[in-house]
Amino acid sequence: MVGELHHECGLAAIYHLPGGTASPLCPVQGPNDVARLVPRMLLDIQNRGQLSAGMTAWNPDRNQLLATHKDVGSVSEVFGMSHRSVYDRLMDQHTGPAAIGHVRYATCGAEDRGYAQPLERPHIQKRKWFSFGFNGQLANYPELRAEILADGDNHLARDNDTEVILHAIGRELSGDAIPTPVELLAAISRRFDGAWNIAVIDACGRMIVARDPLGIRPMEYAIEGPLVAAASESVALLNLGFATESIRSLEPGTALVVDASGPRIERFAESPRRAHCFFEWVYFANVASTMDERSVYLVRKRLGEELARLETVPIDADTVVVPVPDTSKAAADAMAYRLSIPSVEGLIRNRYTGRTFIDGAASRRQKAESKYTPLREVLEGKRVILVEDSIVRSTTMKVLLGRMRSLGLAKEIHVRIACPPIVAPCFYGIDMSTIGELFAPPFLREGVLTEEAQAEMASRLGADSLRYLPIESVARSIGMPSDALCEACLTGRYPTPAGERLYQIALGHDPRSGASRTYETVR
Repeated sequence: MVGELHHECGLAAIYHLPGGTASPLCPVQGPNDVARLVPRMLLDIQNRGQLSAGMTAWNPDRNQLLATHKDVGSVSEVFGMSHRSVYDRLMDQHTGPAAIGHVRYATCGAEDRGYAQPLERPHIQKRKWFSFGFNGQLANYPELRAEILADGDNHLARDNDTEVILHAIGRELSGDAIPTPVELLAAISRRFDGAWNIAVIDACGRMIVARDPLGIRPMEYAIEGPLVAAASESVALLNLGFATESIRSLEPGTALVVDASGPRIERFAESPRRAHCFFEWVYFANVASTMDERSVYLVRKRLGEELARLETVPIDADTVVVPVPDTSKAAADAMAYRLSIPSVEGLIRNRYTGRTFIDGAASRRQKAESKYTPLREVLEGKRVILVEDSIVRSTTMKVLLGRMRSLGLAKEIHVRIACPPIVAPCFYGIDMSTIGELFAPPFLREGVLTEEAQAEMASRLGADSLRYLPIESVARSIGMPSDALCEACLTGRYPTPAGERLYQIALGHDPRSGASRTYETVR
């Protein structure tokens, strides 16, 4: 995606059951070595967050029953994976038969080590000593925060929903209460509005991986022999060696619970409707992943076929399809195949320029200029159908089109977006929280995408033409009914009450207020 959108985070969890021998799935010497696999799992879901990474390992043979390591940076940086001695020393300090891991990008809170996850809550009582990681965003975070701070004795050290969840779990464990996993999750589920997948591990050695009742964010798990694992995407499990048929999606409103008695799936909340985030298939997830029994690759392939079905540009020997690397390639290839024209790499991505979303608009523009290199040998004199998965803010798309003309000498550039226009913010874990930052809304007439609107957008971007997919193409490509998907950013219709309230606030949000995200205006 040009002008990249970013997901909040990703989760990983692994557990070697007692009594079993080392699993042939993993290159480990014994049960206590399975924690070493967490950084490897996190690398496979690094696409979900590059701001920070961390893990907590449980080891009953160590005084420090829960040991947490986390920091700002990529997985490789945080775990010293480029320096064998550093990595080995860290892993020796974090051995254990069970561990959870996390990668983060901030949609809420600051960008420092204090916000890195997992968050650990030490306690003298083992059942109250726990660590957890969180994927998603609570739409009713402002209300939950205000409720906590209404008691003058309470204090929140961080300005994000993760600490609110920490306190919510801690409250259910307070006093003499000994809730079961189902009781604990049911209690917090009744208070939370939004997307909230969590992975929890406590000092007793119990691990809980839960998916919210709407199933907004994905969660996959696998059980083979003594090894149990879960991750935000199936690719992390597949690359550990789990058989494809062993990998399943955790049902919304259920939890994978693992302890000395073994693994089990338990329901903690009813799930009368689903609201799977369509963007997981369109953009966020690794193309090798399968989520809720739908292949990410095949969905993107079908989106490209939908684009081909609508194409009206004259096709001749000088017409080529060019994907914007990397998430658009499957759609571009499928579109080109249906149109019987070449799909060529006219843009080469420089993978070492850094993530443009971290910086301000001026810096993003500067980095965009070096992020993609147009190949003149491929583009010169060509009618280019440029395929992108979505446009959000448009800053980098404008730069890219200019470079394709000036450096690549493309004759024509026709932008095709394998997604409908983004017209509303996301309050469930994607970093676009205000309407003012979005490219499409000012061009729509009463929310309707017209040919005239697309022509105006093309002119603004510097393209010869632009076309989005219609909304119905999304559900058709994913293979789910639209009422089982969250398409709020496409329609302005949110699956939760708090999401709808935030949207109404966003509609009246003044970007001059100084609040960069809608929820920051609610205090």
